Amino acid sequence: LSTIAWILLLSPKIGLINLAIKGILGLESAPFNIYTMGGMVWAEAIHLYPLVFLLMSAAFRNMDTSLEEASLSAGSSTFETFRRITLPLMRPAMFSALLIMFVRGMEAFEVPALVGVPARISVFTTKIFLAIHQFPSDFGLAGAYAVTLLVISTVGVLVYQKVTRREEKYATVTGKGYRPRVIDLGNWKYVTCASAFAIFFLAVVLPVFILLWSSFIPYYGVPSWELVGKLTLANYQYILSYPLALTAFKNSFYLSVGSATLVMLLTSVIAWITVKSKMPGRIFLDNMAFIPIAMPGIVLGVSLIWVYLTLPIPIYGTIWVLLLAYMTKFMPYGIRAASASMIQINKELEEASLASGGTWFQTFKKVILPLLMPGFVAGWIYISIISLRELSTSILLYSYSSTVLSIMAFDLWEGGQYTYVTALGVLMVLLLVAMAYVARQLGAKIGIAE
Repeated sequence: LSTIAWILLLSPKIGLINLAIKGILGLESAPFNIYTMGGMVWAEAIHLYPLVFLLMSAAFRNMDTSLEEASLSAGSSTFETFRRITLPLMRPAMFSALLIMFVRGMEAFEVPALVGVPARISVFTTKIFLAIHQFPSDFGLAGAYAVTLLVISTVGVLVYQKVTRREEKYATVTGKGYRPRVIDLGNWKYVTCASAFAIFFLAVVLPVFILLWSSFIPYYGVPSWELVGKLTLANYQYILSYPLALTAFKNSFYLSVGSATLVMLLTSVIAWITVKSKMPGRIFLDNMAFIPIAMPGIVLGVSLIWVYLTLPIPIYGTIWVLLLAYMTKFMPYGIRAASASMIQINKELEEASLASGGTWFQTFKKVILPLLMPGFVAGWIYISIISLRELSTSILLYSYSSTVLSIMAFDLWEGGQYTYVTALGVLMVLLLVAMAYVARQLGAKIGIAE
């Protein structure tokens, strides 16, 4: 949806920003062009920045501010403290985020498919897709591209794991002496505030506005009083009456809820084994749960095609193969969310339950899981969101009966039905908001009240 929004904003022919600038300045050619390598980088960066924010905000939140206070007390300015103290301490987290973005960028499919293919810019993921969807399909060529992409992604993940193991040297959460504090930025607060609003405007306001606007007009065009008078719900009526709409909504909902729930339950048990137990092989188990992050979604799709077309297991083309693919693909995100929360649970609580006669299952259900609930819900919401808009794996594994919303949106876009796609996108956003709200409410009831 983010990619589609930026195409509608920066396309040289129909882009809202380009049309507005051309009209204001009287230019003959569009100042921006999304169908370039720079445009692809921009669209992918806007798409991935929330994940970088989550990774970096956790590191900043856990940093002991006494180090910055000491620098400020010694006469250093806020900028000097940030440059000499904060940035060096954040370097491992920044490098880790960079490596994760490298792996995510290598496996990206939506931006290359929607922007790169029309611009004749090829990447591994689109080459794999085109090799399989050409006639006749060339699975050998697709496999060669897939293995090469997998090797590159694996190298990135191995470097990431090596870097994160070294981060203990930079630990700054020091027990009772640790207390997070808000720092006065002085005049820099205006710069940071303006930057935050600019990012929010570019990443949220503009894309949401163009999706909403396009979903209510009969044909795509620049906002004008003429089009305001033609606002209609016809696009939503078309989507709701679309032959596959109900099937796609049901499949996406079941897959989103099912994959998020199963992944978080499974990774919660794995996190307990790796963090709390002394079971042999627990480190290997943790690594195995994280390995799928090295496998790009489209490579996973190719692998499952080979497996289930070869083995006599009749799930290819069904919703079950998609559920298996989603669980495999999103396992690393679940294990990181569950492990981070599990580390914060004192082992004494578990020991007290066992000493009172509770079984391990009762202890896990009544003690561990409620305490784990904030992290569980956060991981559940994130996985449900990325499951609902997953495309790179689904596009190789779906059939008519297992169509999902992302496939429906992709097909509508390829058919040039832009306003229908935006209406579908708005409905998907509303569904995600409703699911996240329900998840938080259930998490608050099941978990431990603060």
